[in-house]
Amino acid sequence: QVQLVESGGGLVQAGGSLRLSCAASGLTISMYTMGWFRQAPGKEREFVATISSGGKITVYADSVKGRFTISRDNAKNTVYLQMNILKPEDTAVYYCAAKWDSTSRRAEEYTYWGQGTQVTVSS
Repeated sequence: QVQLVESGGGLVQAGGSLRLSCAASGLTISMYTMGWFRQAPGKEREFVATISSGGKITVYADSVKGRFTISRDNAKNTVYLQMNILKPEDTAVYYCAAKWDSTSRRAEEYTYWGQGTQVTVSS
């Protein structure tokens, strides 16, 4: 059974940092492109970042470029999202996801999803 479990969310003040982790089981992430998405209350799920299976290709949403960094440790079967200079508009539930083949911003292309972790940024 495939499981993606996110952790590291919480409450932080604007300008602060958080590091999210996504630990996988039942799935070898070295074979998958991994992505982070987020969903704020009343809004659709949106793309945040993605990283290729080998880690050489990363893609970011314009809204987080320069502030967030996606990385992966295939030996630990874990993906990370380092979030710096957080803003109130970054408040959302953050989801980790996995897909075959190349990187994508499209949520519908991802096969496996975690349950999400809440990130709240206070002003």
